[in-house]
Amino acid sequence: MTTTTQTTINPAAELLLDDPDELRARRRFSWSRRPQKPAAATKIRTSPVAATIKWILLGAGALVMLVPFYIMVISAFKPQEEIIRHPLAISPSTFTLEYLGDAITSEKFNVIGAYGITLLFVALVNVFGIVLSAPVAYVIARGRSKWHLGLLLLFVSGLFIPGQVTLIPVVFILRLLGLINTIPGFILFETAATLPVTIFLFAAYLRTVPRDIDEAAALDGAGRIRAFWSCIFPIMKPVVATIVVLNSISVWNDFVSPQIILGPSSGIYTVTTGVYAAVGEFSTDYTTVFPTLLLAIAPAVVFFIIMQRHIIGGLVAGATKG
Repeated sequence: MTTTTQTTINPAAELLLDDPDELRARRRFSWSRRPQKPAAATKIRTSPVAATIKWILLGAGALVMLVPFYIMVISAFKPQEEIIRHPLAISPSTFTLEYLGDAITSEKFNVIGAYGITLLFVALVNVFGIVLSAPVAYVIARGRSKWHLGLLLLFVSGLFIPGQVTLIPVVFILRLLGLINTIPGFILFETAATLPVTIFLFAAYLRTVPRDIDEAAALDGAGRIRAFWSCIFPIMKPVVATIVVLNSISVWNDFVSPQIILGPSSGIYTVTTGVYAAVGEFSTDYTTVFPTLLLAIAPAVVFFIIMQRHIIGGLVAGATKG
């Protein structure tokens, strides 16, 4: 005996299937579930005139900056007569390392000593500045109240005050503390001068670091200080590298601060003050001026070329991270 199974179809379902509106809805649903192609990136079109003007301005700016540097470099290897007659050219017949060697061994400018004392200042200012700024920036970045924003604005306002304006009150305070013409006094001033930009960059970067890291460290029993130095600070390497480069070049190139705070009477010369002492205010001996200037800026230029990618990477990390 054969059993026949019949499927019972709901009459309402038949009506829905025959309904044109229902069929259109089903088609739209099926199309919506299909994978969509990614939208093509919108290409910003620049007019030829605007592009030409942009490159002209960039080229003019590059020339303004590079031509003096080029003249200084080639003049360090030329005699006095060639520097005056042909300032933009150098001949193999007149090329010499004699004047550069004289600048290195000059008794007026102790190159090795100036390099050593300046590198010491750079290292100490970076260490103290980062150790002081990082926790402050962490508190500001994790804070939610208007007081934290006000504290950040207070530090950022220091960026708009020229350092030369604060030198007179700083000298007065250092004299009261007995730190004028001393290395600790100069390091104290330079560290304070780097705090605004250091705190600003740290705070901007820390705002992109997820708070989940803080919560995970707290669940593991770590306090706020330990969580910051053990978990959060190690992932801040890009911005730390940027800060180190910026502060190092700033301290290396600073002339006014060491000239006033340390002073000639201390006998402590940085690279810039050493160059000033060796060259003199009214010197016209270019065979001494240009080689000495080249020795002063060469380490900073090499350091900047090697570390320039960290500057850009650290500055944009806060905008692209997360």
